[in-house]
Amino acid sequence: MEAVAAVFLFAAALLSVGEGSPVTLTLERTFPSNHGVELNQLRAWDSLRHRRMLQSTNYVVDFPVKGAFDPSQVGLYYTKVKMGTPPREFYVQIDTGSDVLWVSCGSCNGCPQTSGLQIQLNYFEPRSSSTSSLISCSDRRCKNGVQSSDASCSGQNNQCTYTFQYGDGSGTSGYYVSDLMHFASIFEGSLTTNSSASVVFGCSIQQTGDLTKSDRAVDGIFGFGQQGMSVISQLSSQGIAPRVFSHCLKGDNSGGGVLVLGEIVEPNIIYTPLVPSQPHYNLYLQSISVNGQLLQIDPAVFATSNNRGTIVDSGTTLSYLAEEAYTTFVNAITAAIPQSVRSVLSRGNQCYLITSSSNVDIFPQVSLNFAGGASLVLRPLDYLIQQNYIGEGSVWCIGFQKIPGESVTILGDLVLKDKIFVYDLAGQRIGWANYDCSLPVNVSASTGRGRSEFVDAGELGGSTSLCDGPHTLIRTLFLALFMHITLIL
Repeated sequence: MEAVAAVFLFAAALLSVGEGSPVTLTLERTFPSNHGVELNQLRAWDSLRHRRMLQSTNYVVDFPVKGAFDPSQVGLYYTKVKMGTPPREFYVQIDTGSDVLWVSCGSCNGCPQTSGLQIQLNYFEPRSSSTSSLISCSDRRCKNGVQSSDASCSGQNNQCTYTFQYGDGSGTSGYYVSDLMHFASIFEGSLTTNSSASVVFGCSIQQTGDLTKSDRAVDGIFGFGQQGMSVISQLSSQGIAPRVFSHCLKGDNSGGGVLVLGEIVEPNIIYTPLVPSQPHYNLYLQSISVNGQLLQIDPAVFATSNNRGTIVDSGTTLSYLAEEAYTTFVNAITAAIPQSVRSVLSRGNQCYLITSSSNVDIFPQVSLNFAGGASLVLRPLDYLIQQNYIGEGSVWCIGFQKIPGESVTILGDLVLKDKIFVYDLAGQRIGWANYDCSLPVNVSASTGRGRSEFVDAGELGGSTSLCDGPHTLIRTLFLALFMHITLIL
């Protein structure tokens, strides 16, 4: 479903109880691995993502994950949510680039009737749910949405509405309702299936562009942003989840990793502040070093302003440098490798032919230096992509790309993998540490009583089934190394 802000499809498993208890989310790889996938294909996929940015208690939740990792077949991940009374099931994509959960509603104009994903599409009917209510313009939740441009108001009927328009011409519009979201949850170590919380979500009555296509159609979008209308914000305000989430993405061919609504605890994590008052996860990138040598790049290139800045986006497949910094970066990499390595251009990408007697360790170490003295150290595998084999050698290309005419730097999965990343929204900071993401992680959540509860996520054994049936906690949570999640331009 290509008009939709990137997909982050997950299953959440409750880890602990108490106000602000951490939520564990399960994800799968949307791309099998970078081997055999053309760099241009990945870049084109990211380009679509970037154009799609919008222009304008005591529970942990378990959502079953479905989807295919092969981008030539499906290339997206989706989860199933239960809404209303009696509960109805809806398949929704997860999007970190927007804030709102919305599903298709009855009498929708342009909503797909069938899906190539072999799932049954449903429509939400507010009048058929005994717990549903419309959101008026005077509702404080609507007012919060208006402030973040996630909602608007009509003076005619006092109804809280929305219109999301995407850069490729597709979009959706509708109105907001409040209803119960039903969870499979864990309380004091016991699994229950009758937990629920009231959330505000969108009822889509108009879809245009690629959202009307049936090949990868789902019932809606699950926003994963940090604004007031996001599910994270709503659940945290009710004490169901803390205002922090974390992930650890495995970088090997098997993929996988961990994503939790909670703080992964690791002593080596270093933090840098978030740029305040931004709808996305912007950081203060100050400089770049190659083999310890600072590159001659004006720091203003990375400053945050309109359509500029440095963004952490766990859904962008590759990574992107501001156009003014790109050539300097590539030249520094090329100058630091042995002269015996052949430099080649492949479809406009800077690549290198490495013989069988060599490996990528001959490439330099790169450091991205952020405010507060926090450096994100990149190994060669964190900025190179293997493309193919030629005779006795292999071709490796620089995975960092540039967006022509744009001064935006995007840190995608290419550099985020094999590291713990903590998004501390309450503290307005992001932290990271190198980590083997196949290992268990400890998760902490601050409670309303001023103490923290710690859970070893690796000791909650079992696996979450993708089939309908009883949910069980999982040992590790599968995450796509190459997925696509909307960005901001």
